Amino acid sequence: MVADALNDRAQKLLKVLVERYIREGQPVGSQTLLQDSGLPVSAATVRNIMAELEDRGYVASPHTSAGRIPTQQGYRFFVDSLITVSPLEGRILSNLKLELDAEKTSDELIASASQLLSNLTRQAGLVTLPSRHRLSLRQVEFLPLSDNRILVILVVNQREVQNRVIRTERAFAENELKQAANYINHHFAGKDLDTIRDQLLDAMRSDKDDIDRYMQASLDLAARALDMGEGDDRPSEYVLAGETQLLESATPDNLDKMRELFNAFERKKDILDLIDRCLLAEGVKIFIGEESGYKAFGDFSVITAPYQLGDGRPLGVLGVIGPTRMAYEKVIPMVDVTARMLSVALRSS
Repeated sequence: MVADALNDRAQKLLKVLVERYIREGQPVGSQTLLQDSGLPVSAATVRNIMAELEDRGYVASPHTSAGRIPTQQGYRFFVDSLITVSPLEGRILSNLKLELDAEKTSDELIASASQLLSNLTRQAGLVTLPSRHRLSLRQVEFLPLSDNRILVILVVNQREVQNRVIRTERAFAENELKQAANYINHHFAGKDLDTIRDQLLDAMRSDKDDIDRYMQASLDLAARALDMGEGDDRPSEYVLAGETQLLESATPDNLDKMRELFNAFERKKDILDLIDRCLLAEGVKIFIGEESGYKAFGDFSVITAPYQLGDGRPLGVLGVIGPTRMAYEKVIPMVDVTARMLSVALRSS
C-alpha cells in the first residue's frame, strides 16, 4: 500500500497508537484510540479503520482482543510522515555545549559525545573514530631517546597532538631527525594520512639507487612514525556507551534479540558496515528493524548522523541504538544537534 492511500482519519489513529505504544509499551485498544484521538467517529468506525491498517501491515495484534501494536512498516510511516520533532530544550543545549568543549582532544570529544547521547536518550550512544584518510597531517617532530628509540610528535587536523615511540635499527643523530622532520613537513603537511601512505610506498618501491641516504632515512622514519606498513588497512573503531540502558529496557520476550545485538557489538563488523553506509549521507539517517539488513537489529532502530570537518568532508558517524519502541521525536533532534556541535568542536580542537 502506498503512503498516500492512508486517509486523514487512519493517519491520526496510527499516530496516536504509535505514540501511546512508545510511551507505555502495551497494545492499544480501539476504545483508547477513540478517546485519545478525539475523532468524531463511532467505536465501530475506529475498529474498522484499525482492521484495515492491520490488513495493510501497519499494525499487528499480538494477542486476540488485546489491542494492537505498530509494525516496522507502521513505525516507518510514522517517522516519515506523522512525527512532530521539537527543538531541543535550552538545558540540553547548554549541557551539550559544556561537554563538547573545543579544549578537549578529539578522543575526549568523541567519548563525551557517545556518553551524552546515551544519557540524553536513555539508549546506547555510538560514535565512530575518524578514519585514517580523514586525518590530515599538520606537522611532525622527532626527538631522540635511548636504546634506538625515537619520540614522534604528530600534529593532525587543527591542533590535535599524538605522541608515540618508535624503535629503529640504528641510532639517529639529532640533526638527522631534524632533517627528516623538515623533509616530511615540506612534502606531506596538509595531506591526509592515506595519501601520505600511498606516496611513501611509491617512493620506497622505487629504485633504491635513486634514493640518497638522507631521503631513505626520512622515508623510513615517516613510515614508522605513521605506522604505515604495506597492506595496513586498519578498520575503523567506535566508542559505545550505554549498553546498560538497553539491558534495562529488555523484556523476557526480547532477551534473545538483545543477546544477538550484544554479540554484534563484540564482532563490530556488522555495526561498522551499517555505519559506513551513513558516512556520506546528508543529515539524519534512520534504520528501523530489518531495514538495516542485519538480523541482529531486527527489533532495534539505529539513528545516525555524520560529523564533519570545516570543509564539509565527513570525519565519522555518531548515532543511537535502541528498541524500535523509542521516542523518535526526541532522539532524532538529539542526534542531529550533537553531530553538528561535535563537528564545530573538532574543527576548533
